[in-house]
This record gives sequence, structure tokens and C-alpha cells, in this order.
Amino acid sequence: MTDSQVSTVSSGAILGTNPVAPAPAGARTAAEVVTPEVIARLTRGVVGSGRTANHTPFTGEKLADLPESTPQDVATAFERARAAQPLWAAIPVRTRAAVLLRFHDLVLERQAEVLDLIQLETGKARPHAHEEVQAVAVAARHYGRRAASYLRPRRHTGVLPMLTKVTELRQPRGVIGQIAPWNYPLELSAGDALPAFVSGNAVVMKPDTETALTALWARELLIEAGLPAEVFQVVIGEGPVVGPEVVRHADYVSFTGSTGTGRQVAQGAAARLVGVSLELGGKNAMLVLEDADVEKAAAGAVRACFSSAGQLCISIERLYVHDSVADDFVRRFAERTRAMRLGNSLTYGADMGSLVGERQLETVTRHVAEAVEKGATLVAGGVARPDIGPLFYEPTILDGVREPMAVCEEETFGPVVSIYRFSDEDEAVRLVNATPYGLNSSVWTRDGKRGHRIAARLRTGTVNINEGYAPAYGSVQSPMGGMKDSGLGRRHGSEGILKYTEAQTVAQQRLVPLAPSFGMDDERHAALMSAGLKAMKAFRLR
Repeated sequence: MTDSQVSTVSSGAILGTNPVAPAPAGARTAAEVVTPEVIARLTRGVVGSGRTANHTPFTGEKLADLPESTPQDVATAFERARAAQPLWAAIPVRTRAAVLLRFHDLVLERQAEVLDLIQLETGKARPHAHEEVQAVAVAARHYGRRAASYLRPRRHTGVLPMLTKVTELRQPRGVIGQIAPWNYPLELSAGDALPAFVSGNAVVMKPDTETALTALWARELLIEAGLPAEVFQVVIGEGPVVGPEVVRHADYVSFTGSTGTGRQVAQGAAARLVGVSLELGGKNAMLVLEDADVEKAAAGAVRACFSSAGQLCISIERLYVHDSVADDFVRRFAERTRAMRLGNSLTYGADMGSLVGERQLETVTRHVAEAVEKGATLVAGGVARPDIGPLFYEPTILDGVREPMAVCEEETFGPVVSIYRFSDEDEAVRLVNATPYGLNSSVWTRDGKRGHRIAARLRTGTVNINEGYAPAYGSVQSPMGGMKDSGLGRRHGSEGILKYTEAQTVAQQRLVPLAPSFGMDDERHAALMSAGLKAMKAFRLR
């Protein structure tokens, strides 16, 4: 660690080089945002007979006392949701979709409220909190406009064309159990629930306790937009206690979180023969090819690696750079990284916020310290910033990382990225794919055709060309999810709504039965059917 990277104050505390974004005069405080009236309003209707609390990462102080749900409380929430769901499903889909469109407008009109909550509960910088507002608004608009088309009855060719009328219907599954994580508490709670609601389901959601207020704010707005309150139940409590109870009662489970917990959720759902969708961990990679615009790639790497302090499932942790441009890229990337402003105020102005908890800070600290001890070079960051808040850590770039350093293969889920150099395109593709994960990747090149060719070789659910993650994730008509250990199923697009439904085939036979008739015996009927099958192939019927 060089003098240019850190400075030592007289107290002996080490402070990094990243500047602190000044808090403007009149900036709101936690006490002004999370008042007793707000807590009472948001927690109204939560099924919980115990008490728990959440805290803000900015200071570690308590934000709110919250209801805590017991296993019996979870059962009660499912009973309420199951009783309300048939009436909701009986409402025409376009009427249900109108709720989403009204919700879209309310979110944008009252975004300042939820931006404050997201920041206080996650420690994010405000621009990264606004990414959640954008994502939820886009999802609400998309499913508000397209749900009727996705869910409409579809005609199919019957076994005897014109004599067999076949219709495919989409029936809601019933009550969806949703387990939402802490890192994107608006987008990964409301955003995933919207297609479940519009397809006629009720939802029992378990948000992370530390970010429950954001999810409860979304519930309040959905009810204001016209969603029946009983259709959206929220339960709060420790994951190992409440999570399995949600899985035990649900007709379908939506889970976002770690791969280890995802396996447990999948096993619990499989034992009951109910479906699951799982978005799990990642060790996402970015490729900077020799023909990339290095300045744009360096700027894009800052966004890709350090949004939400790296606590984004699809953020980049591995950065592969071609030998011919590596030195230039690392220099530009490091300059931009060291210039990022850290801050904890409820305003715009900071480029990065805080980690969310002690566990994240411990992992980040351990990965960086071990890598440096084993020979990696610290290019930028590598320093905690308790002068700003207890969980702040500077955006960090490591060079010369190699196995068996933990940062090579373990998901850090923090503001840490490792640089790797390569000389051959095939080698780079192999390295990107050499991980059990397969969530997101990024390719930077001036040649769009080459970028698409490489993208098709990468085993990740999404690939972004000349950007880190936002184009693929924000294109909500297209599916988003992981390959390999990064999950099952997809959100967004048709798959993101149809997974919350059961396909039902209704076939009506007309005029003649599918059996010998008009005096035919079995042999003549078989010959007639064989001739008909040959004719249907000749006429190219599908």
C-alpha cells in the first residue's frame, strides 16, 4: 500500500483516498423519515405476534420496531391470502393490470419517500437507489400493458383439425411464497410480485428484516393503486425460522439469495411437488478486448463493479483485460475508482454508499487481506472508512490475483474487483466460463458482430455488450436469470409471468369420436387414422 493510496491521520487511523461527498444543509435524517407514524402506517396488516427491529447501515442505529412473525403467524397469513385469492383471480386481467399501471404512476410521483427508505435500509448511494425505482416502474408498465396478451387463451391445432377444438388456458397457481433479499429491497420484492399479482395470484412475502420498510412501502402503494389488502401478506422474521414456513405453505416459491440457501428452498419445494424460481449467486466477469474503447470500458467498469457497493447479484467481480490494453485500462480505471465520492446523506451527490452489514464487511476485508498477503497488488482502495460510517469500505481493485486466493472463486458481494490479463480470445472465454456460476457477463469491443459471437459462447443467463449489466436487466421483455449454480427459472418477459401460472389444456371433440364409428371395425379405423396422419404431414400441419 503506497503513500498515494492512503494517508495516515494523527490519530493513527488509516483513511483512503476516496473523497467524501459533503452533506448539503437541510438534508433529511433517519428520525425525520422513519417516524412513529410512518412505522405504524406501514406495518398495519403485518401478521406478527412478536417484536423485532431493523437498523441503518449508515450509523448502525435502530430504524424501527417491527412485528415479528412466528410459524403460526405465517400459517395465518397464508390462510388470509388463500381466502382472498379466488375473488382476485375472478377479476378480468385488464382490471388487474390497471392496478399495476396506477402503481407505476404512484411510484414515480412519490419516489422521494422510497429513495429515503432504500438508502436508510441498505446504505446505498441515491443514484443506485433510483435504479430500483426505474426497474420497478419498467416492470409495472410492461406487465400492465402486456399481461392480457401473455395470459390470453390460445388456440392450438387438435388431433383432428377442425373436428378437435383445443384451447390453452393459464390458471393462477394460488398463493405465491416470495422470499426477497436485502440488497434490492424494492425491485426484488415488488418487482417480482407484480407479475404474480396480475396473473391472479395472492402473495405472502418474507422480506429481509433489515429492509422490510421498503417492501411494506410498496405494499401500501399497491393497495392504494387498487390491490385488495388481503391478497398481499407480509411476514417478518429470521430467515431460518420464517423462510421454511413460507416454503411449507406456498403453491409456488420465488426466491432470490445465496446459492446455498437456494438449494435448501428447492429441496423443500420439491418435497411438496411445488415449483420454484431461484436467482442465486454469481462471480460475474467482464471482458475488455484489444479493440475496445478503453476510456468507455474504464468508465463502464466503475458502474459494473461498484453499483450498490458491489452488492448486486449481477455486478462484476472478475475483469479480464487483453494484454495489449491492460496497462492503459488499469490506469484509467484506477483513476476513476479513486475519484469516487463516498457518502451517507439522503441526497444525490455520492457515487457509492455503505456495505449493508458486518458479515459483508468481514468478507470484503478477508478477501482483500488474504489476496494482498499472497501476492496480489492493491491498485486502489483496500481500506475501510469508519470516518464515514461503520460499514464503509473503499472501492477496491486487485491485480495479480491467482488461485488459491479466496477472491478468485468465492463471491465477495462487495466493492472488490480482480484484474486478470489474457492474450487469446478462446482463453478469455474459457476463463469466464471456468466457474460454477453463470449469472451475468459483459463484453467490450468496437466490433458488434464479434461481441455477439463471443456472447453466444459465454455460459451466463445475461450478456451485455459495451455495458456492465443494465441493458440486459432493463430489457424486461427478455428473460433474466442464471445458468449453472446461479439459479433456476427467469424473471421478466413471458417466462417471468407464465411461471406463476399453470397451463391448462381444454379440448372439445366435435361431430365424430376418436374411436371407430359409422360401422368401422378396429382395423379399418386404424387404417383411416394412418392415412390421416400421412396427409397431415404432407400438408405440413404442426
